Amino acid sequence: MTETTVVHLLRHGEVDNPTGVLYGRLPGYHLSELGRRMAETVAKAVTGRDIAVVWSSPMERAQETAEPSARALGLEIGLDERLTEAANVFQGVRVGGGGPLFRDPRRYRHFTNPFRPSWGEPYIEVVARMKSVIDDARAQARGHEALLVSHQLPIWVTRLAAEGRRLWHDPRRRQCALASLTSFTFEGDRLVSVGYSEPAGALLRGTPPQGEAALFKESG
Repeated sequence: MTETTVVHLLRHGEVDNPTGVLYGRLPGYHLSELGRRMAETVAKAVTGRDIAVVWSSPMERAQETAEPSARALGLEIGLDERLTEAANVFQGVRVGGGGPLFRDPRRYRHFTNPFRPSWGEPYIEVVARMKSVIDDARAQARGHEALLVSHQLPIWVTRLAAEGRRLWHDPRRRQCALASLTSFTFEGDRLVSVGYSEPAGALLRGTPPQGEAALFKESG
């Protein structure tokens, strides 16, 4: 009989970022109080599921999102660099609250190629590393489930690739909310479905976009 394995990609919860910085891979960015509530809500949703593996991006916000679920499941968190945020040339730049990003002509060159994209890590490279870590988690959790905590862009482009859609997209239109789950179900080695859920959805109302989506919201 073919074994069913499910790999869940969990986006981290809300980050404490009062100055509206595009934090990217910068250290020192932790979950807000709301983000911690999101993480606890996810933990309640996954308790009782057949999850055998919990891995996380090394970024603090991802680890803090993983901790309540790992604790509830009685598992250790494995850190994997392949789950980290995508590189972005605007890392450290203030993008919220009317920041100067789009008023500086010296930065326009970074928007010349949205297909690659020219402002950050190529989508195809993000997909490759995410597929690699999903394959490893699937092998380790074979016949069970795995929970991998990552970030919006890596999760979204991985879903686009899995569904055979183009990788370039409008960052404001990603279906990958804070603390959401994008779930890949495999029968043996064959991907049979991709699901999406928001276990912390009731906490999301009025939550402003974070990360790269906030960068492009300013230009909308």
